[in-house]
Amino acid sequence: MNNHKHFRQLLLARRSQIESITGTGNDAAGIVELDQSRTGRLTRIDALQSQAMSQEAMRRRQVELARIQQALARIEAGEFGYCVACEEEIGVERLELDPSN
Repeated sequence: MNNHKHFRQLLLARRSQIESITGTGNDAAGIVELDQSRTGRLTRIDALQSQAMSQEAMRRRQVELARIQQALARIEAGEFGYCVACEEEIGVERLELDPSN
């Protein structure tokens, strides 16, 4: 697999994108307050649901960041493009869709 530079650029771009999203999404995952002037007409249950959804989205971004970091480490080690479980080569088309595989 000789497209390592291309996939490294894809991974770095995605990591940058996730990090910028993470910086703006942390406020919604914070503590839910009962201040009616701040939440408007939202009920506490709606606010808690929104908080839970934000926390799950943040968790998923952290998982994806970890996968990206592992893929970048595999590129550096010369092991990128091979399945970690069975060590078979991963198709380029699949890597184009998700290079963190």
